[in-house]
Amino acid sequence: MWWFMQGLCFLPVFLVVWSSSTFIVSYITAVFRRDVDVLFPYISDTAAYPPESCIFGLMTFVSACAGTATIYARFKYVEKLSEETRVVSPCLNRTTLVLGMLSCLGMCIVATFQETTVMVVHDMGALLFFISGVLYIILQCVVSYHAFPYGSSMSVCRARLAVAVIASLAFFPTVICAFFVKQTDQMDLHRNTGSKDYPFHVASAVCEWIVAFSFICFFLTYIDDFKMFTLRVRTELES
Repeated sequence: MWWFMQGLCFLPVFLVVWSSSTFIVSYITAVFRRDVDVLFPYISDTAAYPPESCIFGLMTFVSACAGTATIYARFKYVEKLSEETRVVSPCLNRTTLVLGMLSCLGMCIVATFQETTVMVVHDMGALLFFISGVLYIILQCVVSYHAFPYGSSMSVCRARLAVAVIASLAFFPTVICAFFVKQTDQMDLHRNTGSKDYPFHVASAVCEWIVAFSFICFFLTYIDDFKMFTLRVRTELES
């Protein structure tokens, strides 16, 4: 049996590959159409206009669905593990589930409401995605260390911690520097490299990409865990 066919590990693999492709495809399309600068555009800028906005919206919705399935599967795995070992608090496990679902909801909001149409809703969705996503991976690190040695290996726990630290450190410049960036004309997303706020834009945009890919790559650490279990749906008819 191929490794990606063991258990449910195809879920995090698909999520990482598809989500990464979502960002890359929309970026390449936007650059090819000259809608954004080649260097340091915001992720939202690469999905502001058709057809990249349509591609981004569709692919992000699929990513959100895959993320929801992966997060729920992780929740059930930890729940089953805790039934036998009681190493993880059920409240902590449920909290991570809620935060994960909120981050997927934020993804859908970002994809549905482009920054050139409804900026306030778009920014709220982005904040929901980033805040919930960062908190999710931080709490999953806590879950991993509590579950050791019954769950993941110590090397996997350390890898998750490293990703969580990178995402956390990159989150604050993303938000703080964005406040110092002057809003451009919504019809022109190209940045003036000579403007005073350009360094803040670069810092914010680079950190935004780091946070996004850190959140995505975090799910790579689920592969070994997901090889060890499957989920089944049981149907019961009530007479």
